Amino acid sequence: MYLCNQMLKNMNSTYKQGDILKKIDSPNDLKSLSSDELLSLAKQVREYILEVLSENPGHLASSLGAVELTIALHKVFNTPEDPIVWDVGHQAYIHKVLTGRRNEFVNIRKFGGLSGFPKRSESIYDSFGVGHSSTSISAALAMAIADKLQEKDNHHIAVIGDGSMTGGMAFEALNHAGTTDANLLVILNDNGISIDKRVGAMSQYLTMITSSATYNRVKNRIWNLMGGNTSSNKPKNFFKKVSFSLKSLFSGKSNFFEALNIRYFGPVDGHDLIALTKTLEDLKNIKGPKLLHIITKKGKGLPIAENNPTTYHAPGVFNPLTGEIPEKQSSDEILKFQDVFGETLVELAKENEKIVGITPAMLSGCSMNKLQKVFPKRTFDVGIAEEHAVTLSAGFACQGMIPVCNIYSSFMQRAYDQFIHDVALQGLPVILCLDRAGLVGEDGATHHGAFDLAYLNCIPNIIVAAPSDEHDLRNMMFTAVNQNKPFVIRYPRGKGYLKNWKNEMTKIEIGKGVKVKDGKDIAILCIGNTIHIAKQVATELAENNLNIALFDFKFLKPLDKELAKQALNSYSYILTMEDGVTNGGFGSSIIEFAVSNNYHNKIEKIGIPNEFIEQGSVKELQKLCKMDCESVKEKIIRLKKD
Repeated sequence: MYLCNQMLKNMNSTYKQGDILKKIDSPNDLKSLSSDELLSLAKQVREYILEVLSENPGHLASSLGAVELTIALHKVFNTPEDPIVWDVGHQAYIHKVLTGRRNEFVNIRKFGGLSGFPKRSESIYDSFGVGHSSTSISAALAMAIADKLQEKDNHHIAVIGDGSMTGGMAFEALNHAGTTDANLLVILNDNGISIDKRVGAMSQYLTMITSSATYNRVKNRIWNLMGGNTSSNKPKNFFKKVSFSLKSLFSGKSNFFEALNIRYFGPVDGHDLIALTKTLEDLKNIKGPKLLHIITKKGKGLPIAENNPTTYHAPGVFNPLTGEIPEKQSSDEILKFQDVFGETLVELAKENEKIVGITPAMLSGCSMNKLQKVFPKRTFDVGIAEEHAVTLSAGFACQGMIPVCNIYSSFMQRAYDQFIHDVALQGLPVILCLDRAGLVGEDGATHHGAFDLAYLNCIPNIIVAAPSDEHDLRNMMFTAVNQNKPFVIRYPRGKGYLKNWKNEMTKIEIGKGVKVKDGKDIAILCIGNTIHIAKQVATELAENNLNIALFDFKFLKPLDKELAKQALNSYSYILTMEDGVTNGGFGSSIIEFAVSNNYHNKIEKIGIPNEFIEQGSVKELQKLCKMDCESVKEKIIRLKKD
């Protein structure tokens, strides 16, 4: 099933599995467990997750918080016939362990191993592939409707966190679900925190509703008195009116979910496994759309993670007993690109009071929290709402502000229409900074920023830049805030290249690249950080008496046509390099330019192939895509022989 399947099974012996856990090969093995055995299983699963992730980093806090919920769901429901759709998937590690992947779990997120997210091709228990937020309700609703059309009486469960519930898609799905009789159960896993502190009115509402347990007790008593789950709608319709009145009495507000015709239950303790199991059993007897609100704690079972859920979202290597994260022994002073962005934004904002920062729920991830600390009123975390973030930025631009909107490249795909229609079409000077561009590593296909160069390339009236290093990034940001067009800057995940990164920023010529190195044999035309691989290639091939010319274009739009002409006029063999899909990206632009101007050079593209790339380290994936140093050297040697 996997490239290293046998190796993974053999590796399992290095991690302790409890006496109950090691007997769980499928959810069916849960059915006969007693209450005491279920509680022991929860403890053993939590210990196993901690031990594995302490050495093989992954999404920790979310997983620890979902142990009891996952066990209860697989205990009560008949999976996979009763499909569970996980939102995002950070919390689905226990699900993988309980569904026949216990031994393979030791290699989760590694090259050739299990995906870090539910994936349909990986298991029949993964009913829907996820990775981005707010999708679970839509998918589960469709499955429920489809089964009704096929006269199947299955249950359908959507698990969604409070952070994902802020996404507009979740609201759209709830609005639709309330108009149906679909047998849908939405589990709202409310842990009070997303990766960053949750924001918005929904957050306030969830806080309010959790204080109204009295309402739910009274409501359910009335429901039973009115006939409970009967075939008659009359008592239910009357009950609904009473329900709204009760909610107003106890909380001062009507229940949002029941206003959408979705029965609300909760809140309940998501870590009380026995009570949660009983609640789910009861809900099986109630047809139609319903929502169970559970309260959980991220990092449950590891005190330091409970108190620091953001840090322990994906903490890297840690001590499985104490949670202590070892200090990184580094004195190189080289920052991550995201930190250079954050500090540069603060510098620019100090000089220009019109600059505002916008991000969809990734304040710390993109380092815009640095701006928030200095200028809290000029920093806007809009929650998981990329579409809103982009159009909000457009609105700011209309009023003479200078919006800097930071979105992960992969997540920006969600706001493609907004960027075209609300920004580019109107020519509004929104600065869009795309973090995590290119191959991002262990999060895999759902998170690679592979498509941004290609999907931006066809949009008129915009500037698209890709810095090769920290100086480039700073100069591009400085240039962007001092011009009047939509300006996109995409940069990779991880560390930069320079110790002395804090250069004095200067305005650069838009659409102008540079020739980095002269040569006589072959030219490599690069964009973004691929120039560093090309430099290594040129250095190593010099030992083979091959003299490679290097060009750093810096901009995809507008393309430096004069620099392209210089390369095409001087070299018969040309390679293009980009950290993105080669179809429609930088290399395609060079070929299109060559053809349009009647050049006949031999041009080959190097980059991410037109396929979805799985998880692994960046170096492993570069090798897989044949864009590593050795692969490029081999290609050049072959070209010269041909």
